[in-house]
Amino acid sequence: VQLQASGGGMVQAGDSLRLSCAASGLAFSSYAMGWFRQAPGKERESVAGIRWSSGSTDVADSVKGRFTVSRDNAKSTVYLQMNSLKPEDTAVYFCAARRSFLHSTKSDDYDYWGQGTLVTVSS
Repeated sequence: VQLQASGGGMVQAGDSLRLSCAASGLAFSSYAMGWFRQAPGKERESVAGIRWSSGSTDVADSVKGRFTVSRDNAKSTVYLQMNSLKPEDTAVYFCAARRSFLHSTKSDDYDYWGQGTLVTVSS
């Protein structure tokens, strides 16, 4: 199983980025997907999650109204659209797959993890 996250980079406050996570080696449509992030010196935190059917999504309060999670099961890819980025969004972003219809905010609930992609937002 591989989860390949991409799309990170260095941007200015107010800019947008779209992260992608391409999955292989698993029945993607049978997995809920999550996005997490970890800033330097901080614990990993949940950012967003999406059910395997794309029927339900959740985002953390800290990014609500700015970040949107979506998936394309035909492409085995999950996305994180990030708008109005802030310096406090600076972190390594990880995608994760959970063998369940329902996503979770807990890291331990996920079965597979991507390698992470760095997002740096300057003020």
